[in-house]
Amino acid sequence: MITEKFNNYDIFHAFLVEDANYEGFFEMPKVITSSLIPEKVITFSKAMSKSCTDFDSWVIFYEHDAKFERLWNNPKAYLKKLKNFRGVISPDFSLYRNMPLSMQIWNTYRNHALAAWFQNNGIEIIPNVRFNDERTYLFCFSGIEKNKTVAVGTHGCIRLKDDKEYFKKGLVQLVKKLSPKTIIVYGAVPDNIFKQYKDKGINIIHFESEFSKSRKQVTA
Repeated sequence: MITEKFNNYDIFHAFLVEDANYEGFFEMPKVITSSLIPEKVITFSKAMSKSCTDFDSWVIFYEHDAKFERLWNNPKAYLKKLKNFRGVISPDFSLYRNMPLSMQIWNTYRNHALAAWFQNNGIEIIPNVRFNDERTYLFCFSGIEKNKTVAVGTHGCIRLKDDKEYFKKGLVQLVKKLSPKTIIVYGAVPDNIFKQYKDKGINIIHFESEFSKSRKQVTA
């Protein structure tokens, strides 16, 4: 029971999904996929810097969760600036195999809830799909339109053999369930993962990670 003393505190951020529709057993907020395709991307932390003027980019969240947890804590504080950019690839709160499944569901919900709210406030959205082991297939594809564009991040997800195998299996399920026309990839795009999808006619758009760019600068 919510007492009158606390009924003005929206600690669950219910306002994010006031106008949302839901899909699946876990009721993930639905996201309508933009018809636009990014030509440039910028991380949230860089986009929110005072000196940033790179507004022809799409904002991405393929960085440590600590760099964008503030967005969840106070979404309204960042809405105005996010509207200056071409669009947003939806947030990427992490799913780890050693994380309780309840937390993985919660982080997936947070990704969708923020994306749905941005969309209802006029921001173009491309859904990021974050999957993990087989358990996450129950909810990680819910609320995402089929035959459209999706985004995935490979940075930090395919370096180790086990991680790479989990990623490959998840990508198989993504293509099976969502039949995307385009997959945007942030990070490495090795042929032994992505070539089969290129051969099927899926458009693979690659953006190099900030980490990879910085390593090139160091070795140049």
